[in-house]
Amino acid sequence: MLHIVNKSPSQSRTLDSCLRLARDGSALLLIEDGVYAATKGNADAAALHQACGRLQVFALQPDCDARAVTSMLAEGITLVDYAGFVDLVAQNKTSHSWL
Repeated sequence: MLHIVNKSPSQSRTLDSCLRLARDGSALLLIEDGVYAATKGNADAAALHQACGRLQVFALQPDCDARAVTSMLAEGITLVDYAGFVDLVAQNKTSHSWL
């Protein structure tokens, strides 16, 4: 399953819910303000780092670039472009957008 989070961890607790409920082996894509969760030193950095051991964690590069956080990404986060986003959707039978 592909989990998509678009809210900043300072704006919403959707990332917490997603990490708690996502099954091992699932993919997590951070988009829009959700990419702030992928930065080093944020409040959710430890939880996201731990999740990288059981989930594939991706961040949408154009959103990281637009928010000037690309150089601040935590270890274990894979950047994808829009084509990579489409590939993730195609590779997973289901997807869930966490609103």
